[in-house]
Amino acid sequence: MTDSADNNFDLVILGGGSGGYACALRAVQLDLKVAVIEKDKLGGTCLHTGCIPTKALLHAAEVADAARDSAAVGVKTTFDGIDMKGVNGFKEAVVSRLYRGLQGMIKGAGITVYEGEGKLVGTDTVEVGGQRVTGKNVVLATGSYARTLPGLEIGGRVITSEQALELYEVPQSVVIIGGSVIGVEFASVWKSFGADVTIVEALPTLVPLEDPTLSKQLERAFRKRKIAFKTGSRFTGVEHHDDRVTVSLESGDTLDADLVLVAVGRGPRSEGFGFEDQGVTVDRGWVPTNERLATNVSGIYAVGDLVPGLQLAHRGFAHGIFVAEEIAGLKPMPVIDSGIPRVTYCDPEIASVGLTEPQAREKYGEVDTYEYNLGGNGRSQILQTAGLVKLVREKDGPIVGVHMVGARFGEQVGEASLIVNWEAFPEDVAQFVHAHPTQNEALGEASLALAGKPLHAHA
Repeated sequence: MTDSADNNFDLVILGGGSGGYACALRAVQLDLKVAVIEKDKLGGTCLHTGCIPTKALLHAAEVADAARDSAAVGVKTTFDGIDMKGVNGFKEAVVSRLYRGLQGMIKGAGITVYEGEGKLVGTDTVEVGGQRVTGKNVVLATGSYARTLPGLEIGGRVITSEQALELYEVPQSVVIIGGSVIGVEFASVWKSFGADVTIVEALPTLVPLEDPTLSKQLERAFRKRKIAFKTGSRFTGVEHHDDRVTVSLESGDTLDADLVLVAVGRGPRSEGFGFEDQGVTVDRGWVPTNERLATNVSGIYAVGDLVPGLQLAHRGFAHGIFVAEEIAGLKPMPVIDSGIPRVTYCDPEIASVGLTEPQAREKYGEVDTYEYNLGGNGRSQILQTAGLVKLVREKDGPIVGVHMVGARFGEQVGEASLIVNWEAFPEDVAQFVHAHPTQNEALGEASLALAGKPLHAHA
């Protein structure tokens, strides 16, 4: 813990995850005196049990697939299997390096860190380890936890993503309950590692929050990869045996597996922190805010996964920066969920920003769309990936949604974000030259086609 002359601050932040530490770093830049209270490790879910370690596993899975399939490009390799000890060592080294870097940044910035579980005991006071820390403003950044379903107790062979990251052997078979981001990412990893995988999703499609075109493309790719999935299927029960677990579905079907991964999303972590005792509105666990991230109690803000909406680390970063600037009086632009890019790192990757076609039709009535198939993209053919780029524009107006699927397409979401957030017209994007051969070119080709002057595509 860093010593402080006193326990009075401009800003007290409860939680040192993505939202909390970003808020702290920006606030210090703005000459505010800042305290962060964190009971576990700085960096939160994203760094330790979420984004970073799962993406490390997905990279190992990509390498495994490349080794297994190398003959297709004339390279002779033998694939001997997965050494989970080695994979976990790689994953932990990445996390550790980033964690040390973050600790150094926080210390170097002169941010006071209190280690321990904090509790709101006044509208301007947090208690931690018997000490009272007061702030002119308080930021609630307590994050989220892995949810489960009624009748689905976590334990034994029933695990969440947090336990899945700690496995020291590859399961032979897994049933994944939930076909959204976490579910399809782990399905992708385990299939590449050699497991039999079945996804059970209650809604009609995989990744149900994405544009229907992307859902269809992912399902086609997963069928090709022999990843089984049952959509429109509800879980009804689970039975434990010594060597396996049996999942029952509403249809009457049963599925046997070594493990069941519960991937039904994350819930807000708001219990036991004294929020309601101090008058902060809590709705089904969430802390609602206005567009300026202020709660109903003056001087108390909330950021990140605690606030209803997209649960993404980069939303947390943006929220944290916004609140620091708001408190410093800079009047920043609000963070709008529809403008935040989203990436799902399964194989093939999914990347999107803005409105889906159904959302755009609901909002604007008439829309134009264009789908550019990666069959016409040279770099994608070299990488042997199928997929597409779909643009959605308001009729005769700007592009309001970009939806992409294909290997490595997460890396293309930056330009997509600029296109949507700067309200670019297809004609605006079409006039910029995109390097050849790149996957990025697919965004340019789709824009050219939507502007009525296709090059390697049909209008």
